[in-house]
Amino acid sequence: MNVITEKGSRVIKAFITAFFMVSLAAGIRVWPLQGLESELTWLTFYPAVIVVAIYAGFYAGLLTTLFSCLVVTFLWPLLFSHPPVESMFDFLDMAMFAIISGAMAYFFSHFCALRQRLRKAEQALKESVEREQFISSIIDASPSMIGYWGTDLRCLYANNAYQEWFEKKPEEIVGIAFQDLVDEELFALNEPHISRALAGEPQRFERTLNKVDGSDGHIIGHYIPDFDDEGRVKGFSILANEVTVFKETAEELELAACVFDNTLDGVLITDTNGAILSVNPAFTDITGYSEDDVIGKNPRILRSNRHDEEFYVSMWEEIQTNSRWSGEIWNRRKDGDLYLESMTISMVRDENGEPVRYVSVFNDITALRRKDEHLKHLAFHDALTDLPNRTLLMDRINQKLINSNREQFSLAVMFLDLDGFKAVNDRFGHNVGDELLKEVAKRLLALVRESDTVARVGGDEFMFILNNPQGKDEVEYVAKRVVESINEPITVCSDMLNIGASVGIAMFPDDGDSSIDLINNADIAMYASKRLGRNNISFFSSDRCIAQKGNGGSGTDRL
Repeated sequence: MNVITEKGSRVIKAFITAFFMVSLAAGIRVWPLQGLESELTWLTFYPAVIVVAIYAGFYAGLLTTLFSCLVVTFLWPLLFSHPPVESMFDFLDMAMFAIISGAMAYFFSHFCALRQRLRKAEQALKESVEREQFISSIIDASPSMIGYWGTDLRCLYANNAYQEWFEKKPEEIVGIAFQDLVDEELFALNEPHISRALAGEPQRFERTLNKVDGSDGHIIGHYIPDFDDEGRVKGFSILANEVTVFKETAEELELAACVFDNTLDGVLITDTNGAILSVNPAFTDITGYSEDDVIGKNPRILRSNRHDEEFYVSMWEEIQTNSRWSGEIWNRRKDGDLYLESMTISMVRDENGEPVRYVSVFNDITALRRKDEHLKHLAFHDALTDLPNRTLLMDRINQKLINSNREQFSLAVMFLDLDGFKAVNDRFGHNVGDELLKEVAKRLLALVRESDTVARVGGDEFMFILNNPQGKDEVEYVAKRVVESINEPITVCSDMLNIGASVGIAMFPDDGDSSIDLINNADIAMYASKRLGRNNISFFSSDRCIAQKGNGGSGTDRL
């Protein structure tokens, strides 16, 4: 449809142009040139034919010639008294006009067409040269080595990147043989790829090479066969990309990935919106959550609810201020168990200083904390009975004495030594003795209030702290209960054992104002009870010890 429309446009253009120019020529001949001889009639129409042929083409020129003949033949007799066509010679003039006009139309139209084609060819050539220069500038500016080699292995083209690698200008490389450009070792490595490329097989390979400056360079090479119209290889292109930096970066990333995957610390990476992007295997080992469980979710799924909102607000304020937060935090595993972790959260920024990632590195310190707490417990408790030891006992006495500066209160320190324990150890062995001490500890704990303290301070020695007793009567009552409880038979390993207890008591503030004084005085009182025999209770006195007979007797003895 477009072709038909275009042809129609040409016909209309030719017809209008021919009609207009013939009319113009006839008008000029009729009016300004009407005084000329009739023999010059045809001269008026030659310019019209030339103009139309140049402007609208050969066929328009022929149409102008035809219109001119028709106008002179049929219009002239109406305007002039002497018609231009009256004889055979006039018809010959017309024929001559037609022949000359046709030749002129052909010549000028083809001349214009040829000129137009020449202009187009020049423009195309100019554009081709500019395009080649543009492409050549791109290739020369490319950091990749790009060259072309013929089947004789001589270089036909090399871009500027060859200069950096071989320290030769491209024009020095063009024409050089491949064997002369590289050393024998490199040529031997490349020869199999060259042979396959000349056989029509594209090649790709990676290689680490020694550069001219002595440094190592890692390249990815491509040999691309070039075929002629008959399908024969006429050469091959070389595209070699130096990827040394990328290779080093890839190795660093591989090393980082290896560390990421094999570190014993859990690693969690989120975007700025808090969506988890990546976790390492240690994260799964610690939390129980797999990568599929957490990717795209918020780390809040780990919250233990043991920290209030103020804790997290303070944590994020420090991250925003210092780009880092370190501390301990309780979280919850997938199975619901709580665990304590030592965590560092770091903000990762881009080159503009804007945050792009948050990286959390943590390790499970629950066992370490429990071990630490256990060690602290062992430091202040007896390993056999789990009662407070002498250190913790003295610390508690001192704390209570410090509080005495603010309020009035009394304190009783009882020193208890088991009677007959050595005989049990000698007869039944230390294992039975240890079990006996454990049972004694249980009985003593059952006799005291939460505000009181029972401690083991030696092999078979125990101490009590009675907090704010109501006078000596209450202290004596507790001491008697202790003696009575220990006097009851104790079954250990199917053996029925009977032991007693001697108790010495020192009171604060009457018998001392320090833990050392109170313990020493209670010890003195205990030895006073020992001298009286089994199951006795003695209160310390600065000038004497008053011994109160326990289950073994009655009355009060003075020493």
